[in-house]
Amino acid sequence: AAEAAAKDLSTASKTEALAVQTDVTNTESVQAMVAMAKDVFGRVDALVNSAALDPKFDPKESKKHTHDFKGYPLDAWQRSLDVDLTGAFLCAQAVALMMKEQGSGVIVNISSIYGVVGPDQRLYEKDDGSKGYKPPSYSATKAALDGFTRYLAVYFAGTNIRVNTLTLGGVFNNHDEQFLKRYNARVPMGRMMKLEEVGGPLLFLVSDASSYMTGANLVVDGGWTSW
Repeated sequence: AAEAAAKDLSTASKTEALAVQTDVTNTESVQAMVAMAKDVFGRVDALVNSAALDPKFDPKESKKHTHDFKGYPLDAWQRSLDVDLTGAFLCAQAVALMMKEQGSGVIVNISSIYGVVGPDQRLYEKDDGSKGYKPPSYSATKAALDGFTRYLAVYFAGTNIRVNTLTLGGVFNNHDEQFLKRYNARVPMGRMMKLEEVGGPLLFLVSDASSYMTGANLVVDGGWTSW
């Protein structure tokens, strides 16, 4: 999928795009990814930490448990921390030296409204009475990412390396009608975010348009956290 996306991007932009299979929980894998990017492009100007586990899109995982806190498995908790949080740490660490040598760089950590406010678990109830839950690890890792952003922002003070958080509301991805109806009723704008609406805020944060922003959390949620 990444290779197909890279091909499409290269065609559309008439520039080079590179897909690299990477395990963000593995130090060597992450370092190899960064080294390959440097070999091909000569530098890394921006890092976007977006890798995260989302159990509702993993049928095998969803069949194991409901993600209810009372019985949430430790191994599921640990996997989320490894990918969502440790992955961001390893990727940021891998680009830090290069960005410092370059004298510039931007890091954006992708967070969620559930890192700002608690999940409305009513959204995951079915009309037949069955219940699902947004797992506790999701909120914990997304909130931690914003703390990690602030840490890095002050750590890199005076180096021309900026670090910000982009907090997103729910992005539509073929959600079922029951969930969609309940979610939309909770959003002041009355709908989920469209995938193409992620690009504008992200481009803003990685470009010089946000040159006086670091340690900030840009919330793009259709007003969800304004209630």
